[in-house]
Amino acid sequence: MAKKLFAAIAMAATTAMVLPASAANTLGTAFAGYDPVTYSQGTPTQGKAEFFHHWDGALWVFSSEENRDTFKADPAAYAPQFDAYCAWAASQGYKRPGDPNVTQMVDGKLYTFVHEGARKKWQENIAKHIADGEANWVRIEPF
Repeated sequence: MAKKLFAAIAMAATTAMVLPASAANTLGTAFAGYDPVTYSQGTPTQGKAEFFHHWDGALWVFSSEENRDTFKADPAAYAPQFDAYCAWAASQGYKRPGDPNVTQMVDGKLYTFVHEGARKKWQENIAKHIADGEANWVRIEPF
């Protein structure tokens, strides 16, 4: 019985290893599969499964090998602030998912927002909201 169970487990593991990855499956992909480097280039672009890098507990995908290597050299310079959560929400002391289509670059850093209304509120006093978000983040990030 134990030999049959071991054989079944070994076969299942081998089969799983040879299946091709699905580029359409973005579960577990950081930043909804967008290439964070492209935001600094002015044209946000979806990444491709073939150009990936594991960083900060997540799988990041990139539109090119060059962008992947750029990110690998300094991930913190390209990753969205507040782990891609809404910068307005962070400034108010809570978390909301950021939308990779509602963003703003400030001093070379990428900020995301839950929706356009949140970005507009944040823009009323960007420096204050960044400072508040950073102060709040150490308290709200673990949740």
